[in-house]
Amino acid sequence: MIMGAAVSTVYYNLKLRHPTLDMPIIDYDLALLIQPMLMLGISIGVAFNVIFADWMVTVLLIVLFIGTSTKAFLKGVETWKRETILKKEAARCLGSNGAGAGEVEYKSLPSGPRSGPQKDAMEPEVTILENINWKELGLLVFVWVAFLGLQIAKNHTASCSIVYWVLDLLQIPVSLVVSLYEAISLYKGRRVIASKGDDGKSFRVFQLVSYCAFGVLAGIVGGLLGLGGGFIMGPLFLELGVPPQVSSATATFAMTFSSSMSVVEYYLLKRFPVPYALYFVAVATIAAFVGQHVVRKLIILLGRASLIIFILAFMIFVSAISLGGVGISNMIGKFHRHEYMGFENLCKYDR
Repeated sequence: MIMGAAVSTVYYNLKLRHPTLDMPIIDYDLALLIQPMLMLGISIGVAFNVIFADWMVTVLLIVLFIGTSTKAFLKGVETWKRETILKKEAARCLGSNGAGAGEVEYKSLPSGPRSGPQKDAMEPEVTILENINWKELGLLVFVWVAFLGLQIAKNHTASCSIVYWVLDLLQIPVSLVVSLYEAISLYKGRRVIASKGDDGKSFRVFQLVSYCAFGVLAGIVGGLLGLGGGFIMGPLFLELGVPPQVSSATATFAMTFSSSMSVVEYYLLKRFPVPYALYFVAVATIAAFVGQHVVRKLIILLGRASLIIFILAFMIFVSAISLGGVGISNMIGKFHRHEYMGFENLCKYDR
């Protein structure tokens, strides 16, 4: 379901540009730094999903979602206040120029870079071919294909054999090489995270290591809970100072690779009901496309990019309540039936 929504959203975003800078709305360099680590974390998280008991996953989900939704909500409030200040300043300038005190047209994001001139919010879309950074996309696809090949090869070996673990551990150098290449390029200034403006041109080693570590953590959580990592990456990108539209688009772009890999891994583990999933893929794809269109129009109409943050926080909180409630109900049922609720053995799991 998440993969279907992500693919639909990415297709929509591929035609859009950054709200304030002359670049795609998807920050490919940011995705290239995070996505390989995200993929590595996904593989670890899927293994943890098999090992951990259902109640452990439920507790982790509730704690993580409530914490993330609270953090995102506070970020939304902060962004809303800054938007309000900017709108008042713009209205005051219009009034002093005799232009009236009507509603101010939305121009740029308050949390976005201000080093360049503002762009018209109604700037026309460009073609997909013009809006793709092919080199970065090629490296991202390489990581995905390499992980896919390793997962398929691993599925044809005996569980926990020497070959099995060798293939499993080969995912580490694949992800490290690509992320290390991007991190070194960012550190030396050969590449920049352009969506942050001037702030994206200089990075310390600690920052880059932290970003990669958060990518692994997001992947582990995404693989463990079946989320694709987007619920972690979105708030993280906001904390890095990336504008809300760019944060959402880039997180969804990276999530497309991670969620599709989760689908492959769960399918190989025979934990993936195909007919049931296809129905939700169709529903999520349509809903995501409609949602992107409606939210973009609302941002232009109301001049509030913080809407994206509030929607994100609300959906994460609702997920915590609904999924947590179902998980607690199942946990109570197993307790009454005296079922085993401890750790499982990955090596003895029947694929």
